[in-house]
Amino acid sequence: MSYLGVETSLTGRRWVGPGVEVERAAELLVQRNSLPAAVCQVLARRGVPPEEAEAFLTPSLRELLPDPRSLKDMEKAATRFLAAVRKRERIAVFADYDVDGGSSAALLLVWLREMGCTATLYVPDRIDEGYGPNDEAMAGLAAAHDLIICVDCGTLSHGPIAAARGADVVVLDHHLGGETLPEALAVVNPNRQDEDGACAHLCAAAVVFLMLVEAGRQLREAGTKGPDLMSMLDLVALATVADVAPLTGVNRAFVRQGLRVMARRERAGLTALADVARMETAPTAYHLGFLLGPRINAGGRIGQADLGARLLASNDSHEVAALAERLDALNTERREVEASVRAAALDQAETRGTDAALVWAVGPSWHPGVVGIVASRLKEATNRPAIVIGVEDGIGKGSGRSVSGIDLGAPIQRLAAEGLLMKGGGHKMAAGLTVAEDKIDAAMTRLEELLAKQGAHLAGPADLSITGLLMPGAATVELAEMLEQAGPFGASAPAPRYVFADMQILFAKRVGESHLKISFGDGLSGKLDAIAFGAYDTDLGPALEGHGGARFHLAGRLDINDWRGRRTVQLRLEDAARSIA
Repeated sequence: MSYLGVETSLTGRRWVGPGVEVERAAELLVQRNSLPAAVCQVLARRGVPPEEAEAFLTPSLRELLPDPRSLKDMEKAATRFLAAVRKRERIAVFADYDVDGGSSAALLLVWLREMGCTATLYVPDRIDEGYGPNDEAMAGLAAAHDLIICVDCGTLSHGPIAAARGADVVVLDHHLGGETLPEALAVVNPNRQDEDGACAHLCAAAVVFLMLVEAGRQLREAGTKGPDLMSMLDLVALATVADVAPLTGVNRAFVRQGLRVMARRERAGLTALADVARMETAPTAYHLGFLLGPRINAGGRIGQADLGARLLASNDSHEVAALAERLDALNTERREVEASVRAAALDQAETRGTDAALVWAVGPSWHPGVVGIVASRLKEATNRPAIVIGVEDGIGKGSGRSVSGIDLGAPIQRLAAEGLLMKGGGHKMAAGLTVAEDKIDAAMTRLEELLAKQGAHLAGPADLSITGLLMPGAATVELAEMLEQAGPFGASAPAPRYVFADMQILFAKRVGESHLKISFGDGLSGKLDAIAFGAYDTDLGPALEGHGGARFHLAGRLDINDWRGRRTVQLRLEDAARSIA
């Protein structure tokens, strides 16, 4: 049954409210804790029992951090790493070109620098070399180094790691492992097939952080002290959010603590990037995912692959200023490239149909650097797993993004094992693939079958999840701050979305090309300001601006707006429906 009877909103979506069990759990939380009902609705949705509410709102890294040695090969990896440090051996860091890879590399480079060591950074070119280690690069690094550490890659790189003759190789990764592991000295990966899955939600930077925790333990046992790891949590937080890792368990603590570290503006690269991105408030998970992450990714997508890692690792104010400006410019260029691919992909997907378990699109010469972002857009528009493939010289290179509860990485890996893909891998929420052009249709048909078995076709493509009802007078700064305690919000932990029912539009003004600012109230408990980004891309903007006195149900998320030291609450308006009351 739809929420408030909204079957088709102004953006064409059906509103779906919490189930009866969630509502009962929220009521129980209200009864047993001195918390607002709106906060209890969020906790109930996350399955938090009453006796754990306080601990959930104040997650402790000390209590939630897993024992690094619970991961296979961890002690061996840290021991070899420290041996290289003590002997001043030549170390190379081979990193993936995305935010997780760049953050992972920066963690190692910064830690080593504080120990008086340097390392060679190698990030493969997305177009010329593709994802992960390759034979030529690994052989070249092995000829000049004693230890190669592969971060955010390497678990499936049997050949390239074998090519690294003469050097030890340590893999710190989180992508799904195969039936066999490469012949590396150590492969630390919570998604190895012989792991129990307890840490499967960690990104690669978190795995690197755990290795540094273990290294610190070994240093203390030897009577010495390593660098301050808590000051490096901003990098772990950035990678966790940007890599769409589920914000559950220790990941919540990583991000919460990492945001506090980032707010101190002590990392030169992130400070410079925040400034060019015009971040004027304290960082939030939103900023990591939508302002900083895309700019760091821009280097690997359409520019020089190592720009992001260099920015994050550098402590030179002049260098980071130049790198931040370059990444910002590349991000603008990336958006232009993305826009043209997105329009074509959406049109193709809609023509093919969006009711199946998979939506996909393929096009000639679509830039490999933007297909992942476009896949995200398809996923968001349809609430289905999405694959977008660019074809060049008979070879398709694609990226996929999944929806909550649907594992995309395992089916992609299965297609590779079945011979339908040349190669493929990833994790539950994101995956990459290479496929012969003449096998694309067969591969996508098979992938759709595997995703349908997980129920990917059952979710309503236009459902908008509602947390509960709020009155304008209840939307206070204090409530918004308490809701922030229930976060951070992101993958597997969606931000609460509230409905203000039967509201009168008091003021409406178009802002920029497609945004809308409004003020609304119920005539009883006060009024509230709201901003609707991209409102004029749908019927939302015209309908609310030209309301003609009509009343509306308004749905969105509460934001705290900081302006010249004054904190106020506003609604980030996402949808609306005409009230029939």
